[in-house]
Amino acid sequence: MADVPSDAPEHCPGTSSDQAGKSSACQGCPNQNICASGAAKAPDPAIEEIRQKLTTVKHKILVLSGKGGVGKSTFSAHLSHALASDDSKEVALLDVDICGPSIPKIMGLEGEQVHQSGSGWSPVYVEDNLAVMSIGFLLSSPDDAVIWRGPKKNGMIKQFLRDVDWGEVDYLIVDTPPGTSDEHLSIVQYLSGAGIDGAVIITTPQEVSLQDVRKEIRFCKKVKIPIIGVIENMSGFVCPKCKNTSQIFPPTTGGAQRMCEELNLPLLGSVPLDPRIGRSCDEGKSFLTEVPDSPAAVAYQNIVQSKRKDSVH
Repeated sequence: MADVPSDAPEHCPGTSSDQAGKSSACQGCPNQNICASGAAKAPDPAIEEIRQKLTTVKHKILVLSGKGGVGKSTFSAHLSHALASDDSKEVALLDVDICGPSIPKIMGLEGEQVHQSGSGWSPVYVEDNLAVMSIGFLLSSPDDAVIWRGPKKNGMIKQFLRDVDWGEVDYLIVDTPPGTSDEHLSIVQYLSGAGIDGAVIITTPQEVSLQDVRKEIRFCKKVKIPIIGVIENMSGFVCPKCKNTSQIFPPTTGGAQRMCEELNLPLLGSVPLDPRIGRSCDEGKSFLTEVPDSPAAVAYQNIVQSKRKDSVH
């Protein structure tokens, strides 16, 4: 949980719990007295610090999905590339997938290091107007495993939001891991003062994905994150040579279109599978500039153009 201190014992009830400082797990914890006194229930001062830090960031957009493997990081990267294609816009991409940071690879930034200045951590730049931050930049090797409990992950996310010197930014895109747990609760809590413009929900057409995505949608409603809309990723396979479309993941229950109709949410677009997307990600290149005439690239551009006009501004 986001209200668990980083040095808390394993079964900490959380500072906002009625059992804070009183449960058996609290015995010997350095925070026991302050939790028992009720002082720890005060708002985390980091929330206000983050609000002040992010006053220079106009729009904050989360990319979410309850399901893993649906292409959140790929979409986050290409959304960032598409927004940054407008030279007048400053774009930042924050990877809060602490245990599986794939953004450095996708953005062609493996091996890059984060530098510290008087104003905080300096993000790594892909282009002059596209900055990236990920825990992947803090690891000695891309193969290093991050084996952390929730409180330590929460502390890392707090640092990313409070200590990175983003500068003047039009769009901050936040790539999240699958699920509705530590990282998601942390990002919502720490951005509660700065404000979240909304979430883009990623799914694939099959019911096994939609089932988890519905949980993510309920999470957004529960924590009051506006939902910008839904993207159906891997929506058919377009052969790069013959241009024929095949259904790799059949939408047996109507796919994202039916789900959006049932839940009264906008379907922002459907992005087909293209093997060249995977190749571009492996090579750290922008698929949108490598294969701009691909149906998938066109779908990305249409999504960004439509939402620039009526959802973000």
